[in-house]
Amino acid sequence: MSVKKIGVYICECGGNISDFVDTERLRIEIAKEKDVDSSMVNMFTCSDAGQQKVIEDIKEKHLDGIVVASCSPKLHLGTFRAMAKRAGLNEYQYTQVNLREQCSWAHTHDMQKATKKGLRLIRAGIAKTLNSKPLKKLRVKTLPHVLVIGAGMAGMRAALSLSDIGISVHVIEKEPEVGGMTKRWGKMFPRNKNGYELVEKLETELKKRDNIELLTNAELVEKDGHIGDFSVKIQVKKDHFFSLKVGCIIVSTGFETYTPTKGEFGYGLPGIVTLPEFEELLAQTDDGSKMISYNKKQIKSICYIYCVGSRQNKMMGESAHQYCSRYCCSATVNTSNQVHEIDQTINQFHLYRDIRTYGKYELLYTKSLEEGSLYFRYDEEYPPSVSFENNTCTVVVKDSLTGNQNIKMNCDLVVLVTGMIPRTNKQLANVLKIPIGQDGFFNEIHPKLRPVETVVDGVFIAGSCQGPKNLSESVASSMAAVAKSAALLLKGYVNLEPLVAEVDPNLCEWCGECLKACPYNAIQITEIENKKIAEVVPILCKGGGVCVPACPSQAISVKGYTNTQISSMIESLAKNVDIIDEETNEEKKTS
Repeated sequence: MSVKKIGVYICECGGNISDFVDTERLRIEIAKEKDVDSSMVNMFTCSDAGQQKVIEDIKEKHLDGIVVASCSPKLHLGTFRAMAKRAGLNEYQYTQVNLREQCSWAHTHDMQKATKKGLRLIRAGIAKTLNSKPLKKLRVKTLPHVLVIGAGMAGMRAALSLSDIGISVHVIEKEPEVGGMTKRWGKMFPRNKNGYELVEKLETELKKRDNIELLTNAELVEKDGHIGDFSVKIQVKKDHFFSLKVGCIIVSTGFETYTPTKGEFGYGLPGIVTLPEFEELLAQTDDGSKMISYNKKQIKSICYIYCVGSRQNKMMGESAHQYCSRYCCSATVNTSNQVHEIDQTINQFHLYRDIRTYGKYELLYTKSLEEGSLYFRYDEEYPPSVSFENNTCTVVVKDSLTGNQNIKMNCDLVVLVTGMIPRTNKQLANVLKIPIGQDGFFNEIHPKLRPVETVVDGVFIAGSCQGPKNLSESVASSMAAVAKSAALLLKGYVNLEPLVAEVDPNLCEWCGECLKACPYNAIQITEIENKKIAEVVPILCKGGGVCVPACPSQAISVKGYTNTQISSMIESLAKNVDIIDEETNEEKKTS
């Protein structure tokens, strides 16, 4: 084994770990390990001071590898890799042990057993580091071209920003027109800008740019290649195909609005509309008009029913939309304020489960109350009932704010506040190989640390295709995707993780099982000295490792997680744990 001197650094995580795991006892036990040359406990290893201590330790003791026992690698993997690099250590000879989520938080009821488990986990981390080898990032040249899929507000803003930077953009839109849902709506919060006018302005600007190509009635049907050099095939109007070369892909395919089932809150009865339908009605109302009408009848009272198609009970099955659609409350409150501006005499009733006008949108809610809107809170178990009699909608709600009294109201119009649901994009997801979350929207790698990146390098998601967002949030995420794309493409190259699969040609007897298992087409057949074997295309490989168990001769392993490393970790986890029992002050063994 090339690594001989290991440093182990145990983090207290401000009590998140040390409150439930005896970190000092761990340090004492780990110091006894043959290959451990240094062990240390820090309050916050991720802090500047904590990192500096580790860097000094690595340099002074000339360590060959380190183990950090702290929180999830999802949070600080990059932090500690960069720390190792600053200390002159290869960043891939560092192992992070998840002592928080997998140990302290999982066993808050028993410190002694949690400490024993922590010892096993750290020993496994040491075993992995002992068998690690220095790795070097893969460097790939990039093309300064981006494909934007979806010409809604997020897609168009992304295209214009990329154009400003000097990157060529190809925008494809599945529908005959650009703009998505925004084009159908009138004034939108918080600045009451007209949706149609916003779309028209962006579309005009898009067509002016020499380095932007806009295609409608167009879909992506094939993708090949890798980050920096994707080959894509576009289908236009179902009978014309052409190919492009792009460095990155931004997906901004938007959302669909929930359509209530027949009879859901009276949907299907006269005078029952959804929020998008009502917003279209308002958009068609003349600015100078002092009257709102529906089916040639003047509206004098409106009832809004919130959370239709959102926060549904999981008992409804897989089709239930259990998430909050975020934008609905603010959009509805803003819409009611527009109604007040048109006709102050209209009575407006809001039937809600929870009002979620977060941040600055709380001002819209306050204004709605001041203008005279009435709010009634209903429980999920007692939803409002809607009926239609004598040319009038009757709504009955059990109001929890007045001691569960039944409130009856007659309305000219009932507006069902429907949320966002994921657009059906199964074909696109299959072509791009990007995952779909439990909510049906496209899934990012990490909601906070990598909010627009997908598991496919060079493919980003933006706007409401990754979850419910209002317009400003959609544009903000599209700007994040632009920043990520530009950072990759303007340099002319990109560095990729070297944690990819590799084939041992001496063990491989080509059977094709690894090729069947790989979802990224990263394996191909090659021939060495008249022997057919598997070959990994490093740039395409994501290091997922599904090919490893598929190989009957164990010829494939993943760098950084080799078969030797995994086996040594398992052996370390299975060893007896010798640790001092603080109550009896005696050494005990547990298997």
